[in-house]
Formats: sequence, C-alpha cells, structure tokens
Amino acid sequence: MALSPTPTPADVPTRTTRGLLPLLFAGNTAMYALYLGVGSVLLPIQIERIDPAEKVANLGLVAGVAAVFATFFNPFAGALSDRSGRRNPWILGGGLAAVAAMALLGSVDTVLLVAIAWCLGQAVMNFYQAALTSVVPDRVPVARRGAASAAVGLGLPVGSTIGVVTASAFADHYRTGYLTLGLVVAVAALVFTAGAKEQRMAPKPATPLREQVAAFLGVLREHDFRWAFIGRWLLVLGYFAVVGYQLYVLQDHITLPAGLEPAEAVAILTPVSAVTMALSTVLGGVLSDRLDRRKLFVGLSAGLSGVSLLIPVVSPTWGGMLVFSAVNGLAFGCFMAVDTALVTMVLPRAEDAARDMGVLNIANAGPQILAPFVASAVVGIGGYTPLFVFGAVLALAGALAVRPIKGVR
Repeated sequence: MALSPTPTPADVPTRTTRGLLPLLFAGNTAMYALYLGVGSVLLPIQIERIDPAEKVANLGLVAGVAAVFATFFNPFAGALSDRSGRRNPWILGGGLAAVAAMALLGSVDTVLLVAIAWCLGQAVMNFYQAALTSVVPDRVPVARRGAASAAVGLGLPVGSTIGVVTASAFADHYRTGYLTLGLVVAVAALVFTAGAKEQRMAPKPATPLREQVAAFLGVLREHDFRWAFIGRWLLVLGYFAVVGYQLYVLQDHITLPAGLEPAEAVAILTPVSAVTMALSTVLGGVLSDRLDRRKLFVGLSAGLSGVSLLIPVVSPTWGGMLVFSAVNGLAFGCFMAVDTALVTMVLPRAEDAARDMGVLNIANAGPQILAPFVASAVVGIGGYTPLFVFGAVLALAGALAVRPIKGVR
C-alpha cells in the first residue's frame, strides 16, 4: 500500500497545532520530572546508602558516566527514529520502558550496578526524548514554532519542580520514588501518542555506519546550524558551571541571614528561578512568533544571562543572590524557548530532523559533563568571583554567536 505524503509544517492546520502544544508540554514536563527527580534527589540518596564515606566521588562517577553515555546515545536514538519514519512508537516505547528501567535502578545495591542501570535508564529516555524533540520541526508550522518551543521549554521549570517534590516525598522509600517517576513518563507517553496522531513519513533506507558518522559530523559543517550549536554550548556551559556549585557558593561566598542554612537557601532560590523561567519561556516564545524575530530574543536573553552572572560579583549578598536567581531564570527560560525555535528553522534536511536535533542535544549534555571539572579548576585558582565572571563571559560569547546566523531573522 502506498504511503500518504507527509505534510510539511506549513500544511499543518493551526487547530491541530494548538491541540499539540498541551501534549508537548505534558510530555516534556514528565521527562524533566524524571531527569531532575532522579539526578537531584533519588540517585544521591541511593548512592549515599550504598557507601556513605565515598558518596561524593561515587555520585560524580555515576553521573559523569551516564552523562557521557546520554550525550552520544541521543543522536543515535534520533537517527533510528528518522529511519523508521515514525515518532509516536519511539515515544511510547521509551515511556513504557522507563518503568522497567526505574524499577531496575531502584533494586540494585552496588555503585557499578547503579551506573549500569542509570545508563540503561538514559538509553530508554533518549529514545523518548529524541522522538519527542523532533515533533516540533515535523508537525508545527514555522509561524507557530515559538509557541511550540515555549510549550517544550515550560516543561523544564514545571517538570523540575514536580520531579524534585515527588522524589523528596519518597526520600525514605527511594525504590517507590523511582517507580513513581517512571510511571509519570509512561502515562505522559500514553497520553501523547493517543492524542497526537501522526502520518507516517517515508522510512529511510539503511545507511552504512561510516556514512552515518559522516552525516552526523556533516551537520556541524552547515553554517547556521554550527553557530546555533556554538551559542547553545557556550551559554549552557556558563549556566551549569555556576548553578552546579550553588550550594558551595552559598556556604563559602555569600553572607546569609542569621538562621538560614545553605540547603534552605537553595530551596528558596530554585522556585524563584523556576517562576521567572516559566514566565519568560511563554512570553519569549509567543513574542518571537508575533514579531517573527528569533535572533533578537536569543541574543538579548543570552546577554541578560551574562549580566545576571555579574550580580553576585557586585553584590555578594543574600539579596544579590535572590536578584541573580530571578534575572538568570528569566534569561535562561527565554533563551531555551526561542533558541529551540531558531534551531528548527536552520535544520539542513527535514527528513533528518531527529538526528540533527540529537546533535544539538550534545550542546546541552556536553557542557553539563564539562561544567563540574571546569568550575572546580576556576574555583581552585581564584575562588567564586572568577567563576561568576567566567560564566558571564561564556554567556556573552553565546549572545555574539547568534550574529553570524543568516537564515533566520
């Protein structure tokens, strides 16, 4: 039987797109709930119970190995999705497999097995993530990309809050916490695939491994995509180099009000950042659609992120940290929403969307691998003030990286 032609984004009815946005929000919220709930709460608790004396080193090892694995597995998962001509089966399969992966992760009791189980969890979640990420360039018209990217980006602050709160509720029963977060993803996958119908694209023929690697690297030779990749890499590295050391900054660099412990301060700063991030994600995405300007919003938000990182340098106080968290959340939310829309407009080939978006995800995951090592070296040399300055320089460089992009306003 002949396959129906795949609609181009411009052919997608607006009403269908509007129905898709809540599903994209739900799917991404569930994904970030699992990532943040596991990474921030459940995994540290589990590793501490296995070996309290070596918990810091073991957590760094497990998280680092899993991050490296996820960085290189995501484009592979995206390429398989492209080759099949489908997204929904991969979203559903990855979501359902997350339950089994989380059950396995909660049942192991050695650091080695935790690392293996979390890598398996990253594998199934990357099938889910790669296919879900490609829905925007597949099914959303260009004029609605900003709103769609806002729906995707809003999943980060909402999902992180849900994930951390859920995981914290099961701190004494982390196995149940793992299963609960796995079920959240499974339910989201079921709801998404039931509500977001897709027309099958023509499947791609099998490609020799050497050609796959060449194509994977070749996308970075595309002028606009390469500069978008560089800008994302720089901003994310600067952001996580500082945010990853936030607890130690509050312990050793900031004078807190009497009676406020550093861990309590983190619990206050996180929702402050999440609220402004959510607000700017929506506003940035919608306004970039209405004004049909992507580079402007991406450049300004990256620049604002750089400025925000200088606030604790000028004012190393609790008030300064509150302002920093609010402004940095505002900048980061807008950047991630509009930059995602921008990238979907500079993809070299629509039929390779999942693979190429997987390459872009390296600009998200790669800096998170490097950030702890880079930050520790900077702090070791000069303390926390140079760390903030370093992050600001990277963010401002990320803002400048948008300028050479030619195919998008």
